[in-house]
This record gives sequence, C-alpha cells and structure tokens, in this order.
Amino acid sequence: MELDLALPVTDLTRALVDVPSVSGDEAVLAAAVETALGALGGLEVRRDGDAVLARTTRGLPSRVLLAGHLDTVPIADNLPARFDGPRLYGCGTSDMKAGVAVMLRLAALLGTATASRTDVTPRHDVTWIFYDNEEVAAERNGLRRLAAGHRDWLDADLAVLMEPTAGEIEAGCQGTLRAVVTTRGRRAHSARSWLGDNAIHGTGELLTRLAAYRPRSVTLDGCTYREGLSAVRIEGGVAGNVIPDECRVTVNFRFAPDRDVPGAFAHVAEVLDGYELALDDSAAGAPPGLSAPAAAAFVAATGRTPVAKYGWTDVARFAALGIPALNYGPGDPNLAHTRDEYVDVALIEEAERVLGSYLVTGTSV
Repeated sequence: MELDLALPVTDLTRALVDVPSVSGDEAVLAAAVETALGALGGLEVRRDGDAVLARTTRGLPSRVLLAGHLDTVPIADNLPARFDGPRLYGCGTSDMKAGVAVMLRLAALLGTATASRTDVTPRHDVTWIFYDNEEVAAERNGLRRLAAGHRDWLDADLAVLMEPTAGEIEAGCQGTLRAVVTTRGRRAHSARSWLGDNAIHGTGELLTRLAAYRPRSVTLDGCTYREGLSAVRIEGGVAGNVIPDECRVTVNFRFAPDRDVPGAFAHVAEVLDGYELALDDSAAGAPPGLSAPAAAAFVAATGRTPVAKYGWTDVARFAALGIPALNYGPGDPNLAHTRDEYVDVALIEEAERVLGSYLVTGTSV
C-alpha cells in the first residue's frame, strides 16, 4: 500500500486506521511508513523489525524526538474508519494513529518541503520514531528494543510521545508495580469445613486494609500525581467441594515518580505488613522534566498548563536514558481500546498546528 503524506492530516489519519496493525502484525503499515518517508528526501530513514526511524541532520543546536506506536489493540468490528460529523471513528483513531498522522505530516513539512519553501525555517533537528508492539508485554515493546540495540537513535534534548492526551501536556508518568499476596490455610472437605482453614476467608482483613488505604498526592514541577493501591485480582480454590488452602491476591500500586521501584515495593510491604508478599512486575515512573529548556519551550508553544500523567507510558524509557519526555497527542485516553473509539478532528488539526509552530518558524501548518 502507499501513503500520501500530502493528504490533510484527518484524511491521512483515516488512511492509517484502515490499515490493520494489531500488535505483532504491523509489517504492512511499517513498510508503508518507511516507503513514504524515504520518498521525501532530506531525511535519514532506517528500519529495525517493524520500527522505523527518520531524522534530519542539519547540525542545529537542539534535537526533538517525536515517538508513536504503530500497533493497536485487537479490532472490535470497528474498521474501516468512518467520519461522523466532527469525529473520526475506528480502531486506533485515538490510540494512536491520529498522533502518527501528525508525525508523518510534520516529516513531510521538514523533509524536502523545506528545500522548496523559503518560508519554512526549522528550529530543531527532528527525529521520528514509529515503533511496534506497544500494546502488549513489555519484553516485545519496539521502543525497548531500540533502546537496547540502537541507543543513538533516541538521542534528543526532548522527546514528545504522541500518546492520547486530548491535546493536553501530560508530564512524566507514574510508576507501577504488581505484587502477589498469598494467604494460606488447611484443605478440607467443604461438608466438614470446621476441619479446615479457609485461605480465601483469610483475605478478609487484607481487603479491609486495602479499602481503608489513603493514598498520597505528590506535586512535582507543579503537577500533582495521585497514587493508588488496589486489589486487581483474586485467585483461590481448586473445586466446589474443597476448603481452599491457598489464595492469591494481586495488588497494583501506582506510585508518584519521586519513588523508585524498591522504595515503592517497600511501601507496599509496610502497608501489608504480616502478609506473604512477592513482587510480580514493575516499571519505574518518569519525572515531569519541565525544567529542561526544550520542555519549557514546548510548554510555551502550546500555551497549555502541564498536568500529571497518571498512567505509565514509554516516556519512562526516555527518562531512564536521561532524556526529558512529555506526553502530548490528539487522541482521548478515555476512548482508547473501546469499541466506539474515535478522535475529534479539531484535536488532530490542532496538534499538527501546535507542533508545527514549535518545530519551524515563518509558517503556520
């Protein structure tokens, strides 16, 4: 297939949405993106698996990286895309092919277009990263793979992750961990329950403690992060006539980026003191990074007041590399992964205009 980067950004979004790219099946879309970028000229274009890099090399004093994933969650009878008034409906419209379309339009602006337009003067060198497998397990994440194998691809003074934020700037992100709490008892026939010790019943005080937990709020760089500690899964029992001798409760702790993973786990262990606890999975958060000059300039260009990112995003991968990173995209995070997913056309056009004015001078996109 071919992508026409001269299309208006909303029509380009629709074209991207109509190419199915469920996680692990991004090859067709990645090839189309690679071909379209290569045809622009003026950009270095590389590919790793189903991740595509493009970048300018003008020797400018600063570099901005725009990143977006090509994959979507499984399709839910919501393709092909369709316009309905001011909205574009379809799988991946908000998360995050609208953001990918904005990235591609800006690549077209900053590629050979600048050579023929004297009204366009780039402010920064720019890197674009289109990557695969964001919506699945972390070990498959394309950005994780690039950080390990092509660290130089990610060098930048600021990274902007085009995750859906409804046009707001969401700074940094909270960390997350999952821990498994195990309660133990004694198995018995349920007809003689007094001979056993019910491990599921043994979770009662644990659940009461979690329900009574009062999370803290932490303000960093003017952004307030709200923590949360919640039971998200409970497993126990082997048969309908057996008193269970083991029960496992999975808890999820979303923690502010002033904590690291060991500190966050220590806090959970303190709250759940007396219980058998094991760390199952974790990911560190990312600080807001708003004091970095490039981030401050981006905030000024948008005219928006940054807010905290409550969920975890790949900005944390950039933060781990010492690169300030922000979340900014036209999609609505509340609509991501839903059957009725859509994106407001006005937000796509606004994102293109805002990012364009940040990246170049002398023109409006």
